[in-house]
Amino acid sequence: MRRLGVAFAATAVSATLFLFGTGLRPTPWLTWLAPLPVLVLAPRVRARVTFLAAAIAWLGGETPLWGYLLRTVQVPPPLVVSILVGSALLFGLVVLLTRGLLLCGRPLAAVAALPAAWVVVEYATSVLSPNGAWWSLAYTQADVLPLLQAASVTGPWGITFLILGVPTVAAALLAPRAVGRGRVAVTAVVVLVLAAGYGTWRLRTPAGDGAERVALLATDRLFDPTPVDTPQGRELLAQYATHIADAAAHGARVVVMPEKVFVADDRTLPILRAPLARLAEEHHVDIIVGLVLERDGTFRNVAIDLPATGGRPVEYAKHHLVPGLEGDFTPGEQLAFVAGSGTRWGIAICFDLDLPGLVRDYRRRGADTLFVPAWDFDRDAWLHGRMAVVRGVESGLTVVRAARNGDLVVSDAHGRIRAEAHSADGPFVSLLTTAPAAPATTVYARLGDWFAWVCVLLLLTGVISLRRRPGTGAPTAG
Repeated sequence: MRRLGVAFAATAVSATLFLFGTGLRPTPWLTWLAPLPVLVLAPRVRARVTFLAAAIAWLGGETPLWGYLLRTVQVPPPLVVSILVGSALLFGLVVLLTRGLLLCGRPLAAVAALPAAWVVVEYATSVLSPNGAWWSLAYTQADVLPLLQAASVTGPWGITFLILGVPTVAAALLAPRAVGRGRVAVTAVVVLVLAAGYGTWRLRTPAGDGAERVALLATDRLFDPTPVDTPQGRELLAQYATHIADAAAHGARVVVMPEKVFVADDRTLPILRAPLARLAEEHHVDIIVGLVLERDGTFRNVAIDLPATGGRPVEYAKHHLVPGLEGDFTPGEQLAFVAGSGTRWGIAICFDLDLPGLVRDYRRRGADTLFVPAWDFDRDAWLHGRMAVVRGVESGLTVVRAARNGDLVVSDAHGRIRAEAHSADGPFVSLLTTAPAAPATTVYARLGDWFAWVCVLLLLTGVISLRRRPGTGAPTAG
């Protein structure tokens, strides 16, 4: 009974730490501590207790996401169950694997297997799920800049590996009858020193002088999006035009509006495009506007750039549509580029930046800045904004993201926030700043998810190594 009481306490502590260390607005340092209680418990109790403790701890920590997924994002209940319960069961299995490796005297394999296994889970989810791995542990560290630089080499997967690797090392060193403590400690120190040293060195690179002054505009409204040919649509357009002119008067070279501000079709599109095109040419400012565009019987979520030169507009259609909420939309297939003053800009929309591949494609084709109209759900404003920041670090480019019901954020290629505002701060929020023009060359942009495949090999090695040495035995529950 005493051990069961300890198991209950360890589960409760881990669940509490996961509750505050993950989710929509996590506390970064708690994420590192969250797995530790159940990992320390694992080699001291039976396998079934270990599995249940780890699974319940994970599920308990993800409790707030039930309401977010069901009501805010409107994910079907069966899918919510599969996401949250499924991830909890997988975490239980991963901790069970670590327990087995510790008990059979393979501590190095144990400390590698758990973080590697969870990276494999996150990576597989990002590839197989249309939602991507938006709940990746890596995003919890988006404000920890030295650690965030690892994403430029390994993508988010290296950050997840470090987050789970540290508590696993601690558990291995504290395990009863532990062997190889010296090797585990030395290996852990070397990896952490390399990661911290690289992050510190990379942050010494100056952000660079901004090539362009950019303005981000947003207003939160009850009814969205607004048909441009209605009185409400014309009034909203006039309001945006006033703020665009003001931003241009203060030196803005590019103005970014949010996602799905208006609704238009081929008949009504000139009502929107003509005045914005005139405004762009008169004030020599590129204007990027998000709208729902109906064309040939299909709906697309698009962003249109009205160039300062008065030339032909550049149109981009969102590639990655939000499952369920955008089920009636047709995805785009082409990238969209705009030439700046010695720079090359790309355009993406909101959920596009929840997955790394599109941003890598832009960087490989020469984009150094990404302009992103967006629309968040208030509660997830920090998470979605910081996911975009991580994308910029991975591929080495500046991200300019204007969201309504969310955050307006400008970040450089190293994840440093140059300016930030909240769309709820006023009836009409305007953010004016200088966008850095110092793109970075990154390993991740060139090689993609190579580290995730290294983790696949580490996981397979751990599974193969899982055998009991003579004389070792599993503990019994009291």
